[in-house]
Amino acid sequence: MRKHTALFFLIMFMIGTDTFLISPLLPTLQTQFGVSTGNAGWMLGAYTLSSAVFALIAGPLSDGWNRRTVLLGGLLGFSVSTILCGFADSFWTMCLFRFLAGVSAAFTAPQVWASIPAVMPPARIPKTMGLAFSGLAASQALGVPIGSWLATAHWSVSFWTIGVASLLLAPIVYSSLPDIKPMAQKGDRTSVLRRYVPLITSGKARSGFLAYLLLHLGSGTAFAFAGKWLADRFELPIGQIGTVMMVLGFGTLLGSTVSAYAARKLGHAGAFAIGMVMVIALYAVLPHLPNLSIVTIFYLIIFATLGIIFPIVMEALTSLNASIRGTISSLANSTMNGANTLGAWVAGLLYVHLDGYSSIGLFAAVCLALSLGTFLLGGVLGRKTVRSNPESASAS
Repeated sequence: MRKHTALFFLIMFMIGTDTFLISPLLPTLQTQFGVSTGNAGWMLGAYTLSSAVFALIAGPLSDGWNRRTVLLGGLLGFSVSTILCGFADSFWTMCLFRFLAGVSAAFTAPQVWASIPAVMPPARIPKTMGLAFSGLAASQALGVPIGSWLATAHWSVSFWTIGVASLLLAPIVYSSLPDIKPMAQKGDRTSVLRRYVPLITSGKARSGFLAYLLLHLGSGTAFAFAGKWLADRFELPIGQIGTVMMVLGFGTLLGSTVSAYAARKLGHAGAFAIGMVMVIALYAVLPHLPNLSIVTIFYLIIFATLGIIFPIVMEALTSLNASIRGTISSLANSTMNGANTLGAWVAGLLYVHLDGYSSIGLFAAVCLALSLGTFLLGGVLGRKTVRSNPESASAS
């Protein structure tokens, strides 16, 4: 069972590293391909957009397929697409390969969350879920900085390393994971759209996903141009930007580690509200700080707090309806990537036309404030769930 846990951790680590890698590389890639600051964000947006769109389809569809096969196919596609990013010779080819990598990730990541309950004993499921999530946090703490340091030789080395390392995981998936057949009975033709009906008709679910969208829109906008701002404001080379990103990642890892403790001590709603208020205030102040050391400390606190918040939010969303958790996870993934896509575009516009990173910090603070209000007013952090059955959905 430990090999399964390690495998899930490594898959999420690779996907997380690939997802966040563009931010510290953005100044280098912008120069390499000769694109404007406003358009450069689409090298990040191409990945998140495709992942957002295809996650809506991949999650419900894969509920009727062998999860090991879907996971293996997605991982192979992700590996090849990422390797191809290292061979991109123009802005448009980079966007194309990032788009394909995002499609592959949309089929890969949900299978990790869906496979854990199928292959792990019930007593080990929560711990394994936590370790898989920590793979994402570790990707910020270690994967992104390592990728940035590799890019000091040449930017393509980062993509080749991630792609080849992911490719090496494919035979492990094939040999170690058992077949995970769908639970649905033969002849079950429940449509993709029908699986979303309980969420669409639930006021609590609508509030939850709107708040989740705003949460990622704020944090994603602030993160998208963090590397660009650090390069412009403090004249940091790519290696030092990677070091700052490592601090951010360790903050997320620390926060995710103590999230359960904070929720027990303060309650889910209390921990979430206190954390959100802190992050709102810090993002509003951050762009005006004159010293890199203080900026780094602020980023550490912000990402540690977000590391506490995100597991609490995901637990609340997945508890909305126990019978369609796979679909909820896919919708959450799509919402996150859709928000990050929009955030990258908005960040480019704000950075170029409205006072640089100061406007981005203010925008992030406003989005997070709206998210906080929507979560609390919608009652999403309560313990009640939306009840439904597979054949006829009913909403609360």
